[in-house]
Amino acid sequence: MPRAFGDDHNDIIYPSALPFLLAHLACFAAFWSGITWQALVLCAVLYWVRMFGVVAGYHRYFSHRTFSTSRVFQFMLGFLAQTSAQKSLLWWASKHRDHHLHSDMPQDVHSPRHTGFLYSHLGWIFARKHDKADLSKVADLARYPELMWLHRYELLPAVAVAGLSFLIAGWPGLVVGFLWSTVLLYHATFCINSLAHVRGTRRYVTGDDSRNNVLLAFFTMGEGWHNNHHAYQSSVRQGFRWWEIDLAYYVLKVLSWSGLIWDLKAPPEAVLRNNQRLGVRVLNRAAEQLAARFNAERIALTISSALHGPELTELQRALGQTRHRMSETWATLRVPHMPTRDHIMAEARRMFAKSPSLDDIVDRAAELIRTSVGTRLCAAG
Repeated sequence: MPRAFGDDHNDIIYPSALPFLLAHLACFAAFWSGITWQALVLCAVLYWVRMFGVVAGYHRYFSHRTFSTSRVFQFMLGFLAQTSAQKSLLWWASKHRDHHLHSDMPQDVHSPRHTGFLYSHLGWIFARKHDKADLSKVADLARYPELMWLHRYELLPAVAVAGLSFLIAGWPGLVVGFLWSTVLLYHATFCINSLAHVRGTRRYVTGDDSRNNVLLAFFTMGEGWHNNHHAYQSSVRQGFRWWEIDLAYYVLKVLSWSGLIWDLKAPPEAVLRNNQRLGVRVLNRAAEQLAARFNAERIALTISSALHGPELTELQRALGQTRHRMSETWATLRVPHMPTRDHIMAEARRMFAKSPSLDDIVDRAAELIRTSVGTRLCAAG
């Protein structure tokens, strides 16, 4: 269950949150500045152009290196991404790589499952423990002096765009054009961390809660195909089906024709057909999720109540003698109330998308359940 927002998040009241709050409050200055058509057009342009910077820059290039480019265009992508005022590209990429390493596990920097929706949406950004970039996770990027310069002056690109907005359309340009689009950009981006792990469909077993969400996919230029992305993170394309609109990918494809970018990585055919075998890490995570659906403590208590004294003692003795091979011992025993493989498989089919590794997940989950129940029975002896 997610922790309550205040239980483990007392450090989010931090000075870095103040500019974020002020940016939201400053949007109401439109009552004073007025709203012009020029400013509204600027707002739309800045939203979509900078969303491309977030998606193609921060995420698909700097976090996952899904394509290759020159140092000049790499710097341009980094500059464009940082006009969104979402901290430096090194900070963004280091936190995102950490997210994929621990996705929806307790160590995840932003998991609705463990830290609650609001904290996963934005609270985590302002926690002291997440204030600094872990440069060891982005050593491939930190070796470039120009990217380190962007890291040191992370707000400079956003300030430059704010000034340009004022020059183009005056105060309405600054408030409506720049601030409104910036706040909209914040929350569209943050929804991938929060909403895309709560609402949507799952085509792939990924060992986490990632989902495909068509509405988010539109407003984030393809990022809403989040379950696809977690199934194959190296793909420059996240809309795997022809009807899964991925605007950022279309732009990147056009840029590849000009030679600005190259080596666009695509998902293997086995992934597109959902015929790929799961890696050990994903398989184990999925098995742990499945095993958690079966309350080991309650099963152990039920078995204890159902067996007579000598029978329970004999079971505890057998399990105790083979403590390191407890799951094998269970396979030779006929004990009431222990979930059968068919029961576990039925639950797996309710929980997970179709996968050729479903049998492996069920077998691993059965081992976990048997070991957990056996440990509790032995401890009660």
